[in-house]
Amino acid sequence: MADEAHSLAVLIDFENLALGYERLGGSSKRGGAKSAAAKNGTQFDIRLVLERLVEKGKVIVKRAYADWGRFSAYREVMHDLGIQMMEIPERGMTGKNYADIQLTVDALDLCYSKEHIDTFVIVSGDSDFTPLVAKLKENGKSVIGLGMKDSTSDLLAANCDEFIYYEDIVQGPVAPDVPDTTIPKAKRPAIALLTESIQALQRENKDVMYSSMVKDTMKRKQPQFSEASYGYRSFSDLLQDAEKLGLVSLRTDQRSGTWVVVGFTDKK
Repeated sequence: MADEAHSLAVLIDFENLALGYERLGGSSKRGGAKSAAAKNGTQFDIRLVLERLVEKGKVIVKRAYADWGRFSAYREVMHDLGIQMMEIPERGMTGKNYADIQLTVDALDLCYSKEHIDTFVIVSGDSDFTPLVAKLKENGKSVIGLGMKDSTSDLLAANCDEFIYYEDIVQGPVAPDVPDTTIPKAKRPAIALLTESIQALQRENKDVMYSSMVKDTMKRKQPQFSEASYGYRSFSDLLQDAEKLGLVSLRTDQRSGTWVVVGFTDKK
């Protein structure tokens, strides 16, 4: 019924992304990632990146490559998100491409040894990863790229199966116009997560959104989610409540009898 969730390996060329972000205003100095980002709250938000990627499937591997002595302001969030921090010594000791080489070696090792991983996410805009993308695709893997618009190589973006720009993630989709006052306060987090998950499935061009697919997406976004915590006896009750609030349109699947989310309610 629903598409089987993909298994993702997310490999992050963190220095490339963080410094690209700084050049766009996060910090005025190349070496300012540690101090300026921490002081003015303009850190590159890796949490948003992972929230976007879990919409693609189950994230099995999360690794970020950097000289973490330079990016210590990010250590706590990396730890909280369960991202393995791969230590890359400073460039003067190892040369410019050491992180690229290590990421490439790890990607190929995972490609050949972990058959259940079907999708690789290369979080970088560096054209040096183009041969890696080609090799992964040659071995039957899907490759998603993610980077900054102004610092991403056109060659890399063109060779990926899909390329996501960080700026588009930050901007986010426009939420349906449903006033909070119409939603009981205790239920607002569940309705908000439902909305985000339906938007995610729409971004993935899911024309038929079975209730199980919607709930799986919600669970990937927030593993601790349970409709019972918000006073619903079943997930169907949550969907029907959202329909009563004028948020979504539902129909019943003729074969299974389960709910299908048609989309957001058109209020024109």
